[in-house]
Amino acid sequence: MTMTDVPLTEALFRGAVEIEHTATGVQPHRLPGWARRQLPDPQLLMAQAQPSGVRLVFRSAATAIELETRPTRVAYVGAPPRPLGVYELLVDGRPAGRGTVDGGDVLTIDMTTGGREVTHGDPGVVAFGGLPATDKLVELWLPHNELTEVVSLRADAPVEAVPAGDRRVWLHHGSSISHGSNALTPTGTWPAIAAAVAGVDLVNLGFGGSALLDPATARTMRDLPADVISVKIGINLVNADLMRVRGFVAAMHGFLDTIREGHPRTPLLVVSPILCPIHEDTPGPGRPDPATLGTDAVRFIAGGDPAEVAQGKLTLRVIRDELRRIVEARRVDDPHLHHLDGLELHGAADEAVHPLPDALHPDAATHALMGERFAKIAFAAGGALA
Repeated sequence: MTMTDVPLTEALFRGAVEIEHTATGVQPHRLPGWARRQLPDPQLLMAQAQPSGVRLVFRSAATAIELETRPTRVAYVGAPPRPLGVYELLVDGRPAGRGTVDGGDVLTIDMTTGGREVTHGDPGVVAFGGLPATDKLVELWLPHNELTEVVSLRADAPVEAVPAGDRRVWLHHGSSISHGSNALTPTGTWPAIAAAVAGVDLVNLGFGGSALLDPATARTMRDLPADVISVKIGINLVNADLMRVRGFVAAMHGFLDTIREGHPRTPLLVVSPILCPIHEDTPGPGRPDPATLGTDAVRFIAGGDPAEVAQGKLTLRVIRDELRRIVEARRVDDPHLHHLDGLELHGAADEAVHPLPDALHPDAATHALMGERFAKIAFAAGGALA
C-alpha cells in the first residue's frame, strides 16, 4: 500500500469560513480574519478555531486514509482531563470509523482567574483502513471541541474534491450548546444531527461563550452564502451579564438588520433559549460553583440577584418574551422571518428526564433529542426552513 500526500486545498473543506495557511499546514476558521482582528477576545478566538461542523469532503476509491493534525486541547485547572477530540469518517453518508489523535498542544485555563497557558506538543495521526475499493463520497469530520491544525492528508488512491452546491446550505449561529458542548462526537452535536436528518449542508457558527450579538458575526453571516438561516440567542447574554433589556432589544434588531442586508428574503429563524433552571429567573453573571471545582462534576451557578430584573437585567424568561415581541414586530415587513421557542427543543418535561449535567449544557442524549426535534419543527413540510 502506497500512501500519497493530498494537497490541502480550500475545495476539500466544508463548514469552514476561512482556511489559514500556516507554516506547517492549514487552520480552519469559522470567522474571517478581519472579524478575528476586530474581536481579539481569547474565548471567541478559541471557539471559532474549534472546527464544529467542519469536515473534509471528497470522492475517492481509497481503502486507507490518514490525517495528520496538531490539535489544541483545553484543560481546566482543578478539573479532570477532558476526553480526546473525536474524528469521524462517513462513507456515502454512513459511519465508517472513528479515531483520536495523540499529542498536540494543551491550553490550560484557570476558570477562577481567567489565566491561560499553552504547552506545546507534536502532531499526531488518525488512520482509517479497510474501506471499500470503489468510488465513494468520503466525509472526514474534525473534532468539534478542540482547535485543529491539519498538517497533511494521505490516501492510497486519488482524491477529488466535491464542489459545494449539491445540497441547500443551512447557516446557523448560537452558543456553546450549538457549538456542541457535552456532545461526544462532531456528528453528535444537535445542529449536525438536524442537518443530517434534513439533508442540508451545515455551516455552524456556534461559538462557545460567544453568542453575544457581535456586529462582526452578523456581517460574517450577511456575506456568507445561505439558503436558510437560524440564530439561537440568549444564554450567553445572561451568563455574561453583558447588557440590559434596552440594549438587548436594540442590538437584536441591529443583528437581524445586518443579516438582512445580504439575505433580504432568505428564511430566517430566531430561536430562543432552551430551559436552563439556574438562569430562568436569576440573572448572570454565571460562574463555576466553587464547591465543585476539583471534582469530576463541575457545575455552574447564577450569580445575579432576581430583584435586579426590575431594573432591566436579563434572564432567560425575559429574553424569550423579548424575542417573541421582536419577531412579531418585524414580521409586519418581513414575512420570511420566523420564531421558535427554545422550550420546544428542551423544556421542563425534558429537564426532568435529561437534566443538564453541569446545570448549563445538555448531554449527548439531549443533543440528539434537540437535533431531531429541530429537524422536525423547522425543516419538515410547513416548517420555517422547509
